[in-house]
Amino acid sequence: MSRMLQVTTTILPGHRIEIESAELTEGQSATVFIVLNGPEMPKRPFWEVIGNYPGGRLFRTAEEVDAYVREERDSWE
Repeated sequence: MSRMLQVTTTILPGHRIEIESAELTEGQSATVFIVLNGPEMPKRPFWEVIGNYPGGRLFRTAEEVDAYVREERDSWE
């Protein structure tokens, strides 16, 4: 049976986290989830994120997408 323990801590020098609690048993296995509190990362538009991947955006306009899909469909017949 799993139990859940919520502890708030501060990130220490060297990018370390230390957790102390009487509920923790030495030698026991535990899974740790880290949720960072603070300002969220700025959200960027989807197309801006995709544009940064190798290959970038394959189509610049909706018309280019339509033409590509039409060509693919025609090749099926």
